[in-house]
Amino acid sequence: MKKLIEVRNLNIAYGSAAGWTNVVQGVSFEIARGEAFGLVGESGCGKSTVAYRLLGYGTINSLVQTGEVIFDGIDLLKLDATALTRLRGSRIALVPQNPTTSLSPGMRVGTQIREMIATHRALPPGMAMETRIVELFALVGLPDVGHRYPHELSGGQQQRVTIAMAVACNPDLLVLDEPTTGLDVTTQRQIIQLLADLRARIGMAMLYVTHDLALLAQIADRVGVMYAGQLVEVAPCETLLAAPAHPYSRGLIASIPTMDGAAQPGQGLRGVLRRDQMSTGCKFEPRCDFAAAACRTTPQALEPVTGARTVACMRWREAVAPHVPVLVKREDKKTAEVPKRVLSVADLALSYTRPSLFDRLLGRSSPAVVRDIDLDLRAGEVVALVGESGSGKSTIARAISGRLPPRAGIISLDGAALAPALKDRSVEELRQIQYIFQNPDASLNPRRRIRAILARPVDHFGIEVDDKALETVLDNVGLHAGYLDRFPEQLSGGERQRIAIARALLVNPKLLICDEILSALDVSVQARIVELLRSLKEKHAVAMLFISHDLAVVQEFADRVAVLYRGELMQLADTATLLSEPLHPYTEMLLEAAPSLRKDHYVSRPPAVPNSKAAQGVGCPLAGRCPRQIGSLCAETRPPLQTTGNGFVRCHLGVEALPVHSTPTDARDPSVQKVSSQRSL
Repeated sequence: MKKLIEVRNLNIAYGSAAGWTNVVQGVSFEIARGEAFGLVGESGCGKSTVAYRLLGYGTINSLVQTGEVIFDGIDLLKLDATALTRLRGSRIALVPQNPTTSLSPGMRVGTQIREMIATHRALPPGMAMETRIVELFALVGLPDVGHRYPHELSGGQQQRVTIAMAVACNPDLLVLDEPTTGLDVTTQRQIIQLLADLRARIGMAMLYVTHDLALLAQIADRVGVMYAGQLVEVAPCETLLAAPAHPYSRGLIASIPTMDGAAQPGQGLRGVLRRDQMSTGCKFEPRCDFAAAACRTTPQALEPVTGARTVACMRWREAVAPHVPVLVKREDKKTAEVPKRVLSVADLALSYTRPSLFDRLLGRSSPAVVRDIDLDLRAGEVVALVGESGSGKSTIARAISGRLPPRAGIISLDGAALAPALKDRSVEELRQIQYIFQNPDASLNPRRRIRAILARPVDHFGIEVDDKALETVLDNVGLHAGYLDRFPEQLSGGERQRIAIARALLVNPKLLICDEILSALDVSVQARIVELLRSLKEKHAVAMLFISHDLAVVQEFADRVAVLYRGELMQLADTATLLSEPLHPYTEMLLEAAPSLRKDHYVSRPPAVPNSKAAQGVGCPLAGRCPRQIGSLCAETRPPLQTTGNGFVRCHLGVEALPVHSTPTDARDPSVQKVSSQRSL
């Protein structure tokens, strides 16, 4: 295939008071017309820096030292600002990680697409502007949204709008920077399928920057692996995932927890990427399990090895050799007595709006976004809460923590009812429930050193600690005492998340609420944090409500799983049972959407169309989308709650008619029975 874009020996440095730091070194690759090229690596490896340079973007303190970016015969690095502006959007387009950064909150989304087309004069001859806008929205599966503002759309819908804007001018190259990070698994697969369809229809090439190798397996032709600013391996996607040749590629893939066959937890990479501790030779040598003495002093460059693969490693033959993975079987600790119930949620209903005066006079209540939630956690137990974006997972977490007073229901801690609002809870109750947010940057003061950040909640709760205690809690999360004198900006994303966990643990809570704390982290960092949380659970019997959209991590870590859809619990069971027996049709849909490291033939279900009656407690919220819907019954009659061996399922279909028949408890393999299956619900 003919080359569309070629990056040649690109070197980029960032400047600071301490001088210039090389962040991209000698990067070279090409993308053919119509090809999808993936760029992967840990945070800080330089992959986004390279991607944004293809569009001429760079921070004020960045400098391209050497290199060329040849796009259809033109060196983009030599173009002036005016020429780059004409090129962006028309021939090279960007889909950013966060759609809110590229959508104007004060403009309707249809108007924003109109502006894009008008700016680049990209309206096809003879076609009306409104017709083109409707066509673009239909192309991304969003009929009749042009009149809406961005805040009226879900995260997945916003991302579809940015894709519609990006392809509005039929670009030759689409640059995608982590476009599905933070989205639920079904929305992720819909976006990936959409991109594959667009590529087939329009014939555009793609540069896909991500840390999610399982999603990349579904769309990429070739993959480039970056480490510390250098490409260390380039290979066809299927070849790389099946038999990685560079030790870093191998470690990155081994970090991914899988749902294929026997559950295999992510094993993580040794150490972390530290640019101040790199050798003069191979940059990966300090973390490499295959390193020899020569690796420390001999620089490595990409060299062709087999087929279409190039590798920057003198010991690639040892790394690519077949190996038998060590399957980790974790034994549940047996206990003579059932652990104490820490949290109990009964008949919980939540709403974000208050009824108007007119509604109150008529005795009407505001629509509930969450209803009829019954859930409990015991000491040392992890209950995962899974479901699509907008299903109410974080809303429930906010209510438990006291940040959203319930409309109805009771939340109890150690058998005592908690005050609905945070301000009415005692200091001791606040200490016992700690919340870890998805984005640690939002909860760590950038102007405070880590020592002060850790000390603040301790002071608030009147707990006396010394430096030794601070060092101990850092050690518990895998960090050394030197971090106490650093600022958050001096830490990686994974390290900041560990600080957030350490701060929560320092006050000895009984319950940890983990709200999507892994979604934006690299797979290698995810593996280390999961291992940390497991250790805390086993050593300190901390109960955890674990909100996640990553079912492979849930399979590895959780005792029980609660499946939530549009504010209602659809199924609850112990993890092994739920993943092997997805009784509810929605649970089955979630499992079908979970990607693996092998390319599959997933076909997405129809997009979510809410059953408007369900908000008033009428019918099933999955009605209109369910593949097993029973006529009008599901839309008009609330489904019954059916008790199963170790949980429940909410569906009109009898258990025997659901996707997988329930297996009698005594027939199951006792080795997969978890302690949670013996616990009362």
